Amino acid sequence: MSILDLAGYDDVIREFSWARLWELFDGNEARMNLTHECLDRHRSRGTAVSVQFADGRSEHYDFAELSDLTGRFANWLGRRGIVKGDRVAVIVDPSRAFYVGMFGAMKYGAIAVPLFTLFGPEGLALRINDCTPRLILTQSEPHALRAQFPDAQVVRTDDAFWAELAAEHSAFTPTTASTDLALFQYTSGTTRELPEAVRHTHRAVVTLMVAALYGIGLRPGDRYFCPSSPAWGHGLAHGTISPLALGIHTASYSGKFDAARILAALQDFSITNVAAAPTVFRMVRNSGLRDRYRIDLRKLSYTGEPMDGETSAWIERAFGVVPCSMYGTTEVGVLIVNYPGLDGYRVKPGSLGKPAPGIDVAIIDESGHELPPSRTGEIAVRRKSGWFHVKDRGYRDDEGYFYIEGRSDDVIISAGWTMSAVEIENTLVKHPAVLDAAVVAAPDPVRGQVAKAYVVARHAHPGLVEDIQTFMKSHLAKHEYPRQIELVDELPRTPGGKVNRKALRDRARTGT
Repeated sequence: MSILDLAGYDDVIREFSWARLWELFDGNEARMNLTHECLDRHRSRGTAVSVQFADGRSEHYDFAELSDLTGRFANWLGRRGIVKGDRVAVIVDPSRAFYVGMFGAMKYGAIAVPLFTLFGPEGLALRINDCTPRLILTQSEPHALRAQFPDAQVVRTDDAFWAELAAEHSAFTPTTASTDLALFQYTSGTTRELPEAVRHTHRAVVTLMVAALYGIGLRPGDRYFCPSSPAWGHGLAHGTISPLALGIHTASYSGKFDAARILAALQDFSITNVAAAPTVFRMVRNSGLRDRYRIDLRKLSYTGEPMDGETSAWIERAFGVVPCSMYGTTEVGVLIVNYPGLDGYRVKPGSLGKPAPGIDVAIIDESGHELPPSRTGEIAVRRKSGWFHVKDRGYRDDEGYFYIEGRSDDVIISAGWTMSAVEIENTLVKHPAVLDAAVVAAPDPVRGQVAKAYVVARHAHPGLVEDIQTFMKSHLAKHEYPRQIELVDELPRTPGGKVNRKALRDRARTGT
């Protein structure tokens, strides 16, 4: 029996092994190529990727089509003097060119570096100067990039580019080792001074299967949609590589967010399994457009930030599925999941879920000792060298479910009281005038810190701040209400769609 056939939670926990994940692939611990696993071996499966564009267009690319085009791209790289191990930056929105460039580079043995198209010159320079690509693929006018990065070949994905590819042979046999580097994935840079590249080998696709099977619930026959940008962690690993490696149709979104386009994609692509950041679901909820579309979801998961109770309840009413959290970090992968689609597993509202199979997760105190249930500490995962702290605080209950209380640097300690920014945010969005909110610690000369809320209001009016504070005092402990509230037009976000808490902390600290 394949590991894909295990339908019950107890069966998964009993039967799981890392060795069984390798059975899902053609490659082995010596030889593997990520593009072969994602495209070439699935040539007969029909549509691989569908893209919903913000302007209303949609495109569909078959496994066979992408397999042939990535072979042409690989041969084209060789003609341009690229050698194995060279970096190829792909600064292209989700489209045929993006998938051909990224997977073609990995098929050839180069290292693909997907980069967000809306980076400014400084943000782009940080990453380009770090990875030093030999070739940059761009959808934009190339002159500025050529001037900024004179050591790299800069190629625009225009008609001339596609004509050059058409002249190449589609046949290309990969020769990569499983431990060869395949992909550089840059973090958002919101928790450190500079962004950092997470380096993935071709065999990393095996590890991704833990999240694919038990965090997203991907199974053969699913029609899957992940609107997160594939230039960032969730959209790349869990929205693109994971489903394609299993031969599953995946859909992506290209362009400025539009709730109507998201709902149209769910309907028109016959999506049964969707994964996105909670912000996406909140914005779809706030659009009021759900009832205009015929949507039949079976599984729904989210990651990147906590989901408030109001949005979670709306999802159950609107789509008839229980939202399942998936928790981890770009650096260490997925740690805690809610096993969507598995029989015998109960999702607990508000919890992150339970540890993924094969992962040892605990709550650790400042001395590195494991804490018992209901005690708050840092979430940590066991590695060969010991416990690795993931910089989030939380606790677990008597049944083994984990709960998050916010980033370690988002925990607010005011006059000796420890407060959870997540808890305050979840209560704030229950106020009828609050559309969205984020809470951080602000310095205070008397209390050390106070909770400061940045609030996006549905309709601002005189007295709203005092009204919100009164509401919060009636819903939380008296010391937990946000003593400072600033009304804003929108919350700053990372390119991956998360609230940029570092920017808000800096703003609260400096007043700018």
